[in-house]
Amino acid sequence: MKRSTNKKPDAVTTDESLLARAEQQEPYVLCLFLTGMTPRSTEAYANIKAICEKHLHGRYDLEVVDIYQQPSLARDEQIIAAPTLVKKLPAPLKRLVGNLSKEDRVLIGLDLYRAT
Repeated sequence: MKRSTNKKPDAVTTDESLLARAEQQEPYVLCLFLTGMTPRSTEAYANIKAICEKHLHGRYDLEVVDIYQQPSLARDEQIIAAPTLVKKLPAPLKRLVGNLSKEDRVLIGLDLYRAT
């Protein structure tokens, strides 16, 4: 007896799949926790803003929280280091800590790039 098999194609893991999730037009909800206007904080903001404009143009919401001015929000999100980027949507929730200067690592952390 012969069975018909409907195989799904393997997931694309090449550089051409850089925006695998973004191509599905999913909105991204991000929250960046900073410590005032320190050089590291301003660098993190500039880095994530550039990445979002390049890869998620028009499909992201970026909230910026200064943990000096709103410590309760940082406490509620259990933020222990800054700068920290929290990806709230699409699921799963993820946190990225640092100045976000390594674009490839940020894209992997946001599930926009499939590591090969």
